[in-house]
Amino acid sequence: MRLFGNANFQFIEVRKKAYLGSAIALLLSIGMAIFWKATRGDYLNWSVDFLGGTLVQVHFDQPVPIGDLRQVVEPLIPGTEITKFGAENEFLIRAPQFSRDAAQVAGRVTQGLAQRFGPQAFRVVRTEAVGPKVGGELRTKGVLAVLFSFLATLIYLAFRFEWRFGLAATLATFHDILITLGFISAFRIEVSLPTVAAVLTIVGYSLNDTVIIFDRVRENLKRIGRRESFIKILDLSINETLPRTILTVSTTLATLYALFFLGGEMLRTFAEILIVGIMTGTYSSIFVASPLLLEIHKRWGDAKPSGRSRGTSQTAAARA
Repeated sequence: MRLFGNANFQFIEVRKKAYLGSAIALLLSIGMAIFWKATRGDYLNWSVDFLGGTLVQVHFDQPVPIGDLRQVVEPLIPGTEITKFGAENEFLIRAPQFSRDAAQVAGRVTQGLAQRFGPQAFRVVRTEAVGPKVGGELRTKGVLAVLFSFLATLIYLAFRFEWRFGLAATLATFHDILITLGFISAFRIEVSLPTVAAVLTIVGYSLNDTVIIFDRVRENLKRIGRRESFIKILDLSINETLPRTILTVSTTLATLYALFFLGGEMLRTFAEILIVGIMTGTYSSIFVASPLLLEIHKRWGDAKPSGRSRGTSQTAAARA
């Protein structure tokens, strides 16, 4: 990382371009979610885990047109959704009806497919059944888990630094989650329990990357806060932590790309979401969180601090 050892990039000067890029990404995310709501009835492609129903994964020995599969399954189980699962010869069949014995649904599907394609042409990989009540509870708890993570972030940073740092970091993390959810919605990625785990991982990663920069900002405010403008302190702090940021994101992405290409279909979606979220989180820690801290500082930086954060707040109040 010697290449970035003496970096002196002016990141804050391009904040308006970063604002524009983030605004476009957010508008696209919201727009795609609204589009799918209007055309498919929901913003996200919820899995059986959250909606309830029965899932059957089928693997064919040879590629099969998905239209032929629908012609067989739809008369047997009306309202069934069929999607490709990775390869051209593997499909997920999601039936809206819940059966306590998932094998019953799998048996009906197997019987119909055997009559159409032959009993040796395919195999049932797995079957899952989730009741609508359980699915609704999981859906609610998944949303609450993400919301509570934001609250915990704000409380932690307010305690660790002061409220301005906490607010900037929380808004930047919210920015990352919205863009990630927009990506999930745009490409109709199935939202399952691993997807929720990936989103929560992104919250933690984005927060960690932002905390590293903010911690250096606090140190530089104490050291040179009254001799330099707040913009220069932000740029200095980002440049000083840039080698660590590049090294962390590079090693993390290398691992995720290995999972994406070699981990199979189940891990591929998980890795895909993390790749998008981590790249967005790295971008936001530099081009969103720090400029937001600047904007908050300009408006409330001279406010009288209280309690434990008094010393840090007085130093941070140096004029930009």
